[in-house]
Amino acid sequence: MATKPSKGSYTAADITVLEGLDPVRKRPGMYIGSTGTRGLHHLVYEVVDNSIDEALAGYCSKILIQLLADGGCRVTDNGRGIPVTLIPGGKDRRTAVEVVLTTLHAGGKFDSKSYAVSGGLHGVGVSVVNALSRRLVVEVARDGFLWRQEYERGRPLSKLAKVKPSPKRGTTIAFWPDPEVFEETTVFDRRVLSERMQEQAFLTRGVEIALVDERETPPNRALFKAAGGLADFVRHLSQGKEPLHQRMVHFDASRETSEVEVAMQWNTGFAESIHTFANTINTHEGGMHEEGFKKALSNVMNRYARAKALLKEKEDNLVGEDIREGLTAIVAVKLQEPQFEGQTKTKLGNTEMRSFVETTVNDQLTTWLEEHPGEAKRIVAKCQQAARARLAARQARDLTRRKSLLESSSLPGKLADCQLSDPDLCEIFIVEGDSAGGSAKQARERSFQAILPIRGKILNVEKARLHRTLENLEIQALISAIGTGIGDEFDATKSRYGKIAILADADVDGAHIRTLLLTFFFRHMQQLIDAGKVYVAQPPLYRVKTEGKYRYVHDERALEALQAENGHKKMDIQRFKGLAEMEAEQLWESAMNPETRVLKQVTLDDAAAADRMFSVLMGVDVEARREFIQQNAKAAFIDA
Repeated sequence: MATKPSKGSYTAADITVLEGLDPVRKRPGMYIGSTGTRGLHHLVYEVVDNSIDEALAGYCSKILIQLLADGGCRVTDNGRGIPVTLIPGGKDRRTAVEVVLTTLHAGGKFDSKSYAVSGGLHGVGVSVVNALSRRLVVEVARDGFLWRQEYERGRPLSKLAKVKPSPKRGTTIAFWPDPEVFEETTVFDRRVLSERMQEQAFLTRGVEIALVDERETPPNRALFKAAGGLADFVRHLSQGKEPLHQRMVHFDASRETSEVEVAMQWNTGFAESIHTFANTINTHEGGMHEEGFKKALSNVMNRYARAKALLKEKEDNLVGEDIREGLTAIVAVKLQEPQFEGQTKTKLGNTEMRSFVETTVNDQLTTWLEEHPGEAKRIVAKCQQAARARLAARQARDLTRRKSLLESSSLPGKLADCQLSDPDLCEIFIVEGDSAGGSAKQARERSFQAILPIRGKILNVEKARLHRTLENLEIQALISAIGTGIGDEFDATKSRYGKIAILADADVDGAHIRTLLLTFFFRHMQQLIDAGKVYVAQPPLYRVKTEGKYRYVHDERALEALQAENGHKKMDIQRFKGLAEMEAEQLWESAMNPETRVLKQVTLDDAAAADRMFSVLMGVDVEARREFIQQNAKAAFIDA
């Protein structure tokens, strides 16, 4: 899905200034989401996105990301290079480079002359990176020379200087995150960046993205390039899934100011995995392009099934959820003036894209089904099985209602509910085992903390249809306690708790239970994750007495650090075998007291990456799971 280079030249006159940079350091969370690890990696994404925009405009084919040994990050591209001349009519005679790096809403993306297609619509990216870095160095190869300028916490240390003649072109930005802003950590996670760069390569077909980690000896090198575009993306996401048909459904279309590309493949599983993008930005809340896709998909499949007599005259039409069961699909659009919901860019609002995508899918998918009758028949059969399972799930739901298990008016008997009724003030701990549940019930603050013990390991919902999920007693209790319902009846506003925390043992079995519960939340209550309501409590592995005081330690590495800090003097170390072994007071202090506990919020930065991870870890492909474990075993913190 190549985009033709824009006809207009890219000069200093194309840089538009809207307002200043001062607020960034005061409220960094407003611009990068958080000052934790998510915000830290967002700095890299913002710089890379500028290079991706050059690629979308047809001027960049290679992007190099280097994780430097001294903690910095350097991003180099072979695009046109940021303009180096003075801004026309500027009162303070600043170069375009300096304006772009020091002024919010300054860039060449506010009209269609320099960038016909752009993800960084709001133009705050690289200036925010500059403001939140203790040091930033920009080098521009352009107009026959190499130019260089250095900054400190957003302020230039010198004027843009001409360094030497250079026949090359492109921009290099090296930055070092400011520890005054990122107090939690300034260490980049290569695996997080690899997943994102792999995704960008899929979405920008033909562009070569290299990630080099120079913190290791020898440096770790990874190269991402996708000649197959979205088809390669679907294959990547389908790891751990058994395909229903081998030949990929893959097509694209273009018109004057926009393009659409779709790749899709059904598998024998039950999870629906549809991911949408606009100008390479992950629109995980969907939007008009997703609406057009889903509507056309339902129309085409029903029309085809009727025409081929696979769906009898007296039978009801297949509904959308039947057709999308086991479907992995990517819908990516490129358009000149995208309308996103704010800087987060999570939902596309351009109404014209709905009809464009709908028309394209109607035409192209119909053709594909006609050309591949055997595979089309298998797909329709899969949809019909899903329809039967949907009816079975409805019957199961009706049955459990009659048993009063899923109605919010009748809560599960083993739930120890809290006294307050305001969801924003209430929290529930899902605790592993009845014994641990008993300890937690004694430890809790009854006014706002509820306890739901679950027995053993719940059903792996990755391998089960909804009706089997609803038959599981532990899942029934979970759904009833939370109050949102499930499936097509799910309503996030009915959640009875503002925080839903998973509290399991700090061992391998506890990790497995956490993963099973997270799989359930991801597949059936993802909106609760999106709303920031799902948490994982971090119970300690040790209680250490040193200098007459007790400290809770969560893993072996932290214990080793404490021993080193204490000069390896003798310490009284108590190791907890599980939550049930802890006294109520210990459990309160270490895992439940809002003042002292470690409660980690479950976030979803990249739904496509999370989808693939759950498929690999919890799906049917044993070999893919073994390969993942072998590659990541050294990074595990779980105590055996």
